Amino acid sequence: MTELYYPEETSTGYYLTRIAEGLVNDFEVGVLCGQPNYSAKGIKAPKKEKHRNVEIHRAAGTTLDKNVILFRIINMISLSLSIFFKAFLNFQRGDKILVVTTPPSLPFITAIVSLVKSASYILLIHDNYPEILIAAKKTKEDSVFVNVLNFFNRWLYKNANKIIVCGRDMFELVGKKTEGLDIPISTIQNWAELENVQPFPRNENLLLKELGIENKLVFLCAGNMGYPNDLESIVECAEMLRNDDRFCFVFLGAGVKRKWLEREVFEKSLKNIKVLDPRPRSEQNNFLNACDVAIVTLVKKMWGVSMPSRTYNILAAGKPILALTEKDSEISKVVEEDKVGWSVLPDDPETLLQKILQIYRERDKFEVMRKNARQSALKKYSFDEALKKYKAALK
Repeated sequence: MTELYYPEETSTGYYLTRIAEGLVNDFEVGVLCGQPNYSAKGIKAPKKEKHRNVEIHRAAGTTLDKNVILFRIINMISLSLSIFFKAFLNFQRGDKILVVTTPPSLPFITAIVSLVKSASYILLIHDNYPEILIAAKKTKEDSVFVNVLNFFNRWLYKNANKIIVCGRDMFELVGKKTEGLDIPISTIQNWAELENVQPFPRNENLLLKELGIENKLVFLCAGNMGYPNDLESIVECAEMLRNDDRFCFVFLGAGVKRKWLEREVFEKSLKNIKVLDPRPRSEQNNFLNACDVAIVTLVKKMWGVSMPSRTYNILAAGKPILALTEKDSEISKVVEEDKVGWSVLPDDPETLLQKILQIYRERDKFEVMRKNARQSALKKYSFDEALKKYKAALK
């Protein structure tokens, strides 16, 4: 059960597609999903098809602009209603349902229909609610909405067969949220696309040449530009470095903060920031290699809430990482344990500035970090390793 699936290549769609296709040798696999509404928006996929031995059922739903909150809610409601009825038609006694927590209504639909149909469900948590809404400042920790959602979450967890999380900080947070329920929790990190992403010589990178920044120290922030991402600290830091021509910051992606970013760059005439449109997954080996250091950024209060999956492809590309994240988060653990970069706290542009200057002084360490990053991806974050864990969890 997932909103996004093939031909959608946005993060959740990509990962759920690979998981389903990887399980077909051990299970009879079906997928219930929506129509493409992210990277593949505009494609009208068949209501029912079989692709790589996976039977796909697609529910109808609105595909309004997801960056407008009202439209996003309408999309979620319309898709939820459609999936609810399709689930009643397709779920059977004894089925095991793997459901991802995007959108947040999907697990509750799955739980209700599973209980009625005598099926069992496993929660795959990519984002923790309501914590992600609190971090994004869309609600307050002591609000009635948060208390109500926490109440229903306990019911959701209580009836789950198992919970799968994507990071060790998430394991701790969900462990606290399920205390007393005796629900097994497994940690299965997402993986690097080792077959498509690998280190590539900097002097041959077409994007660096296209932008004319081959002679600068380039920091790349690629991926979602959403409320949970601390873009503000980077922009403020870039503003403090506006007269230092050694540095360039490249943002590549889309999201609700993109218009704000473009406005800041224009109004402040920040020549050291380049804002680029999203590029297809097939081009990521080019754009992930178009930097010296990759930035992974989250706002405060995101500890245990989410783990940016692009981190693993950054490792596959052999790039050092500058992480804006809280202490002991999954990202900070990866950076520290694998010796692949640096971490600073979010919402602290002054400290970020000092760290960037330190990184410039430590350029001689890049080569070791590049090797560490690639080895980390190969040994710890391959698809085969993740698939083994999913098979074990489902069996």
